Amino acid sequence: MSYEITGTLVKKFETETKGESFRVRDFVIKANDGGQYDNFVKFQTTQDRTAIIDDYNEGDEIKVHFDLRGRQWQEKYFTNLNAWRVEKVSGAAASAPAAAAESFNDFPTASTTDEPTAEASDDLPF
Repeated sequence: MSYEITGTLVKKFETETKGESFRVRDFVIKANDGGQYDNFVKFQTTQDRTAIIDDYNEGDEIKVHFDLRGRQWQEKYFTNLNAWRVEKVSGAAASAPAAAAESFNDFPTASTTDEPTAEASDDLPF
């Protein structure tokens, strides 16, 4: 099951190599959840996905797509938020519905006096 959350990128950590070939990188966002207290959420990326955060800077508004991952090890339980895609949240996307509504209003609308002409056909194939 996948989830998504929007927030401000607060911290990017360096990529770490664990073992001979396993790479991991963490980053933190401040979630835009409207709560009374700040909600800082830490995500993890692994292997080839450690680069998905490279193009973003601290302070950028981003949307993170992630999965929940949990495992047990020596009677302890661990949960990770495994990020697999990051998108920049643009201000243009937020105003797009308003722009679409304005352009929609530019089209003429039919009035109650507009009636079909005698040339209109009521022949239906069924």
